[in-house]
Amino acid sequence: MSYNHPEYLISVDELAEQMDDASLRVFDTSVLLHATDQGYTSEPGRARYLEEHIPGAAFINLTEDWSDTTSGLNNTLPGIAALSQAIGNDGIGNDHLVVLYSSSHLMWATRAWWLLRYAGHTNVRVLNGNLAAWIDAGLPTRSDAERYPAAEFTPSPRRDLFVNTEEMTRGMHEAVCTINALSPALYAGTGDFYYGRRGHIPGSRSVYFADILQNEFFLPAPELKAVLEAQGMLSAPRTLIYCGGGIAATLDGFACMLLGQENVGVYDGSMSEWAADDALPLTLGDTP
Repeated sequence: MSYNHPEYLISVDELAEQMDDASLRVFDTSVLLHATDQGYTSEPGRARYLEEHIPGAAFINLTEDWSDTTSGLNNTLPGIAALSQAIGNDGIGNDHLVVLYSSSHLMWATRAWWLLRYAGHTNVRVLNGNLAAWIDAGLPTRSDAERYPAAEFTPSPRRDLFVNTEEMTRGMHEAVCTINALSPALYAGTGDFYYGRRGHIPGSRSVYFADILQNEFFLPAPELKAVLEAQGMLSAPRTLIYCGGGIAATLDGFACMLLGQENVGVYDGSMSEWAADDALPLTLGDTP
């Protein structure tokens, strides 16, 4: 069994063979997270990028350039016009092949993938195994900054890829599959860290984002299918996924799309937004 959409991924060997393609755009999307009493803060991973990156790769500043920095939440989806401008400023046009990776967690590459898909770019791939796989393969790296010339990007947004609080609330009573991508302890509300209030959205099930990866590679298709379908993610008419702030949820969402479940929405505000509203319910424990 193979992935339904293997073209959403690219291996280091495949990328190495295409490095001379003039239409290729490779990006490091790294962000560093720092836990606080109120949740977390995020810092662009540019320093790591400057130390070591894939030759030719530019850096996407997801936290500042590809987010609504006026929001009270971290890494919030910007308006489509602002996002499209940022995409073009980083050198991505509609006809470019885009490859995304991170020197931090792979979830930042899938977040950038999700944003590009939302904006209407369809020729986007995530580097399976992340930067570590490139280095482990003995392939060369560079230091210092590189960038692509600015390009024109025309959006064709897929607004169904993101979910707001209203749709998440309806999802508690509709025939959809709602998934919490956080750790089991965060899901149950038993860990030391939590987002303002403990627990999970009522009716949601747990599929921890770390359980779909092995050494920064996505699980092979049969194993990945078993993990996702154990909670009904692939067979549901629509799957809604949340986490702490709409980042880790894109890993679970990307995995669904790899296996052919295209009707997936990521709750951008996730627990950072939901838990801040005392009127919204939360459930404690390890059951939906």
